[in-house]
Amino acid sequence: MNSLISKTLIPPISLSSSTRLTLTPNSLRHFKLHLPRLMSSDSSHRLFQLKLDPLTGNSEWVVIEDNDDLPDCPKEPLLATTSYLDMLNDSCRNKAFRSAIERTVTKPCHVLDIGAGTGLLSMMAARAMGLNGTVTACESYLPMAKLMRKVLHRNRMGKAISVFNKRSDELEVGVDIPSRADVLVSEILDSELLGEGLIPTLQHAYDKLLVENPLTVPFRAVTYGQVESTYLWKLHDLSGIEAKVSDGIHLVPTGSDSIIQVKSRQYPMHCDAIREEIKLLSEPFEIFEFDFWKRPESNGETKVQVKVIDDGNIHAIVSWWVLQLDREGTVFYSTAPRWINSPASIGYWDWCDHWKQCVWFFRGKGMSVSRGEEVLLEASHTETSVSYNLNVQVPKNDTRQHDHNIRDFQLLLSPERIAIYGDSKWRSSVLAAVRNALQGRVNPLCVVVDDSIFLTLLAANLSKTSHVLSLFPGLREKGAQYLETVVKANCFSMDRVEVPEKRKPCLTLQDTRGKKVDMLIGEPYYYANEGMLPWQNLRFWKDRTLLDPVLSEDALIMPCKGILKACAMSLPDLWCSRCCLGDVEGFDHSIVNTTLGACGELPAPKEGPFLPFSIWQCGEIKELSEIFTILEFDFSKPISSCHGTAQVKFTEGGICHGFVLWVDWIMDTDNSIVISTGPEHRYWKQGVKLLSKPVAVGINGCNSNSEYGSTIVEALLEPSSSELILKHAFL
Repeated sequence: MNSLISKTLIPPISLSSSTRLTLTPNSLRHFKLHLPRLMSSDSSHRLFQLKLDPLTGNSEWVVIEDNDDLPDCPKEPLLATTSYLDMLNDSCRNKAFRSAIERTVTKPCHVLDIGAGTGLLSMMAARAMGLNGTVTACESYLPMAKLMRKVLHRNRMGKAISVFNKRSDELEVGVDIPSRADVLVSEILDSELLGEGLIPTLQHAYDKLLVENPLTVPFRAVTYGQVESTYLWKLHDLSGIEAKVSDGIHLVPTGSDSIIQVKSRQYPMHCDAIREEIKLLSEPFEIFEFDFWKRPESNGETKVQVKVIDDGNIHAIVSWWVLQLDREGTVFYSTAPRWINSPASIGYWDWCDHWKQCVWFFRGKGMSVSRGEEVLLEASHTETSVSYNLNVQVPKNDTRQHDHNIRDFQLLLSPERIAIYGDSKWRSSVLAAVRNALQGRVNPLCVVVDDSIFLTLLAANLSKTSHVLSLFPGLREKGAQYLETVVKANCFSMDRVEVPEKRKPCLTLQDTRGKKVDMLIGEPYYYANEGMLPWQNLRFWKDRTLLDPVLSEDALIMPCKGILKACAMSLPDLWCSRCCLGDVEGFDHSIVNTTLGACGELPAPKEGPFLPFSIWQCGEIKELSEIFTILEFDFSKPISSCHGTAQVKFTEGGICHGFVLWVDWIMDTDNSIVISTGPEHRYWKQGVKLLSKPVAVGINGCNSNSEYGSTIVEALLEPSSSELILKHAFL
């Protein structure tokens, strides 16, 4: 049995024993960039791993000693949520780096590999030199450094490559390495190109670690862009979308356009999935060129005259990069979308998840343009990011000029959350559920248990006698400040809305002034948890259970139920990106599969982990079965173990790669209002359970002995351990 809901592992931080640190899970996501000085190279270091229990919101620090070995069969794959496995399964990337390294490292020399990972590039360099040169592999992430040593040992490369569990700016010539390196090989690139610290890493390497005029792999990178419109608008302009909604709720009141925004950054996205919904308004254009073969500048600016090829409205810019790996310009790798047809892109159409295109959203309604017009695009980059601006003059009477009064109270939400709040169907469903729940209730006490600002405004707006207590476990004081800013536009006063100053494990009657709670509601939505598995929002059920002592006898719980739904699917692209590793460009990587959370081609009885994905962005997909129910969660009762079994018939023939799971939230007692988080809805991630081996299936009654006509799926939710267990058997 495999744990489907496990305590989420937040990326670790390497600290000395004397370092003290207080961080939230969000602040750990890019610890390599934002906390570089906290990672020392002292031999007594420990790895502090933050484990988050998604059903309670509680976290704890787990210490991994520097001299501890990584377990061969960990209960929870330590690196399953990283992109290492997907990257190593990217055969186009691997072949390109191998070819470029063999063209560059043609004689014995000193090669430095920064961000070495499993040591693949280091082994390529050592092999290219016939094991006669010197290779220094630098990897700051302790679990990966340990894993690399195992890979090197398995490939008999342990003596040929020196491994340092340090950041590259901690290496010292004459102390750690005997001399400056002649060649730099590295792959510290993200979808934006710069997000993993490429520029500061190269700057230090040129200043301290490399010879004059070194050879590099890659050689250079060029970023490209293309302006577009239509679909992406609703992922960021809540003000414009809300103007078309007539439910009386004003999340973004007139004159406060910037109170809710997406963060000004580039968002990785598989844009091929929305190609038919994108209206391209320009040809591709070059933005920045970054040369690896010389020391880069920290900041840069450029202006591009973009010729418009069609009438439309510019809402966003889609960008990508092309990597030239060798000096001669014969080896390339591109992250361009499929609609781009260029020599650098040909042959690189394999779907992968570690590098995507990026989307930058322009503020508000964007810029209206006409065919033949030229638009000035201003681009700038820092050491770690790229940003864009359209040369647009804002009219003096534009209401956005007043936004500076509320900048301190801005809520920065994800594009998906912006789209949900602007979705008229979602809003009308929630509106109907809350209105029905309030009927006949006099002076109700309503507790919003999650981070839903919409439910808070809705409950206060629909009942002029209600008192609303919003817990806002993630938003906290930001949520309170937001409410104070929009309260007037939503026709109620703050004396009827309350946000507790301090987070408490549960409310008491003292907190509610002796009054029992009449309504306990949630979407459910927990701020900054968008990347988790969909059923981890069952934290709502846990919270409801803790609040049981303060609920009235006839208290209404909304949602009333949660239904765990599933569908058997063909997912060839996703499966290939997560399958077990064997030979990678001539090097055995089978030892990393368990640690990296591999799913496909696992030996029985091992199973891969359950991982969150946006199915609509997962390349080729096909539903093979009817949608079926596995478990039902009754929120009218305290949380308890749940068990369910379903026998499912296949409705289409094909290769089954796994099961996709999600939760449908039943909002009312009549079961008439349902909020689904399934694959047809793009604003939620689903949970994917990939099979150990793909299975050929056919419609029920098929004649082929090699095909299965149905499957039995069994699931168990155990709240005490925050685990969901899944079993299946094909018939």
